[in-house]
Amino acid sequence: MQAEAGGQTNAQGADDKPPIKELERALGYAFHQSELLAEALTHSSAIGQQPPRRKGRRPPQRNYERLEFLGDRVLGLVIADLLWRRFESEAEGHLTRRFARLVQRDTLAGVAAGLGLDRHLNLSRGEAMSGTSRSPTVLADACEAVIAAVYLDGGIDAARDVIQRIWEPLVADMARPPRDPKAALQEWTQARGLGLPGYRVVETAGPGHALRFTVAVQVAGFDEASATAGSKRAAEAAAAAALLELLAPTT
Repeated sequence: MQAEAGGQTNAQGADDKPPIKELERALGYAFHQSELLAEALTHSSAIGQQPPRRKGRRPPQRNYERLEFLGDRVLGLVIADLLWRRFESEAEGHLTRRFARLVQRDTLAGVAAGLGLDRHLNLSRGEAMSGTSRSPTVLADACEAVIAAVYLDGGIDAARDVIQRIWEPLVADMARPPRDPKAALQEWTQARGLGLPGYRVVETAGPGHALRFTVAVQVAGFDEASATAGSKRAAEAAAAAALLELLAPTT
């Protein structure tokens, strides 16, 4: 059995970007300092390669990496505060599992796709042609950079409003704290004296900026299951979840 973790987004050509107002409407926030948003959308490959879009205005001189660093912390604070207030009776362990799911790379990439960030990213022509805007890692990084841009432009209240509005449906869909599939599979095998599950990388494919890992997992006496994702960790988790589905009739 093979499962596929993560999704893809549609990308437009480097010269076919929609108006930035479209992204501001998706965010629910209008920037006062447009250069912050421009920096948040600029991939390292684009530095020094893009002409000014308006007369007298220079293109961004920095990529989104510094903003990504800040955005990660702003997002973490707001999500932690949201969960702490929403689930008043839950223990720290449950809150931690919810938090990890809400700020993981695939979640951020999904949020970025929903906002259409891939269509607004500034990349070199070569990176745009190779599909870098569809990379889950690039999308997740840009998502955090945009959050930082909102924070720097409007303060913590503006950032909190944007994050809570976008993440609220994700929190609402999480009726119970998510379980780690790898931990659940290990509990299942140990309870039956079957030892630890075995994981192996079956294949690594794709360009360097968007590698895909296929991982198989096996439990003694049962068929193996495999899954593909953008990181080994995610692929292992997806493979464990797939094997748990196979084992469900035996529980």
